[in-house]
Amino acid sequence: MESVPYIKVEPPGPIARSIIEKDQKFLMQSYVRWYPLVIKTGKGAVVEDVDGNKYIDMNAGLAVMALGHNHPNVVEAIKKQAEKLQHYSLTDFYYEEAVTAAEKLLSISPIKDGRVFYTNSGAESIEGALKISRYYYEGKRQYIMAFLGAFHGRTMGSLSLTASKSHYREHYSPLIPGVIHIPYPYPYRCPFKAEEPKECGEAVLGFIEDWIFQKLVEPSEVSSIFFEPIQGEGGYIVPPDNFIPGLRRIADKNGILLVDDEVQSGTARTGKWYAIEHWGVVPDMIAMAKAVGGGLPLGAIVGKSEVMNPMKKGSHANTFGGNPIALAAMKAVIETIESENILARATKLGEMVMKYFNELKEELEIIGDVRGKGLMIGVELVRDKKTKEPAVKEIGRILNKSFKRGVLVIGAGVSSIRIAPPLVIEEDLLAKAIEIIGEILKEENKEIKK
Repeated sequence: MESVPYIKVEPPGPIARSIIEKDQKFLMQSYVRWYPLVIKTGKGAVVEDVDGNKYIDMNAGLAVMALGHNHPNVVEAIKKQAEKLQHYSLTDFYYEEAVTAAEKLLSISPIKDGRVFYTNSGAESIEGALKISRYYYEGKRQYIMAFLGAFHGRTMGSLSLTASKSHYREHYSPLIPGVIHIPYPYPYRCPFKAEEPKECGEAVLGFIEDWIFQKLVEPSEVSSIFFEPIQGEGGYIVPPDNFIPGLRRIADKNGILLVDDEVQSGTARTGKWYAIEHWGVVPDMIAMAKAVGGGLPLGAIVGKSEVMNPMKKGSHANTFGGNPIALAAMKAVIETIESENILARATKLGEMVMKYFNELKEELEIIGDVRGKGLMIGVELVRDKKTKEPAVKEIGRILNKSFKRGVLVIGAGVSSIRIAPPLVIEEDLLAKAIEIIGEILKEENKEIKK
């Protein structure tokens, strides 16, 4: 068996090119593809394209395949459930799988006295959380707070919260009214020019209390604060340690619901079941999707009972949420993470990656910042460490070179590399992947010095 990466023909090969041509003919071209990769199959942390090239997967299908591709436990669960029951509308009737899966999901949640609502995606989880937060206050609190740099989805409600790239919102105004965006405490590029992370966190919290609540809106009119404990599309940004506890304090002081978006950071990605657990904070609701479904379309809202229970019958529902096959996959994902000690594995492998890139940072001008928790790591690239000028042109070349050499890594934010492989990736395969990325960074570092 050939080693991985294995490049049989320079990608994209002839079969890939023919499929891309048909894609452009038959599909609406509203997607932004990172590079011309046409996937055929995958196993573990290795994927193969239609021309026989094999790659190390360093993005896990956008942080979805936490257990890698075709994990036998997940495959078996899907097969078994498909032979039993494929669909019956949960919002109109009952089936046991929905109850047992919810019980399992609550067992790993920081919200202990909770309720579950199933969705089909992250955006739908956010949409549902928006409705729940409005309903909880009987429509009396119309304002919602979110953060600049956030990505919460692209449906009209979730897009109203999203503020990571301006073109996401282009032509869609007016979005839902009453959303107030606050600067996120981005330690490397603090919006308030604070030098230390703690000062940056304090500045953002102070901005909310001293400016937003004093000059723009009464806190009694704010229903909820939506936030990512680690910003995903915004650049894999880890906030200062005082920020999330401070946000909880502000929410409690003013009777505001704290809604934690764990769509990308949840399901063991950071070495905890949910990233918010790194700060010991319990939110009022958690929105999730991506990895929780094991590759099938599934999301969920987990909320405190006191927040979820006021929803009257008929106030919110869907047809496919809680599909029994997707629930079987979810249950298998959770049980496998537990039995294979994946939380500890994500922590250990993440430390290895952080160490490698931090050491490289000391050597290379192009690496401005390295941040992350578990296997959710951002490597921010700059043209100049003093000015912190983003390496916008370089990041595209680096990702494409990596693709050509058999490592599938993608970007985040303005100029950051996003490291988010399957959590089951073999240590030697992960080491090989980051070394290939490291060699490419060394090449690009020479170019920016010219």
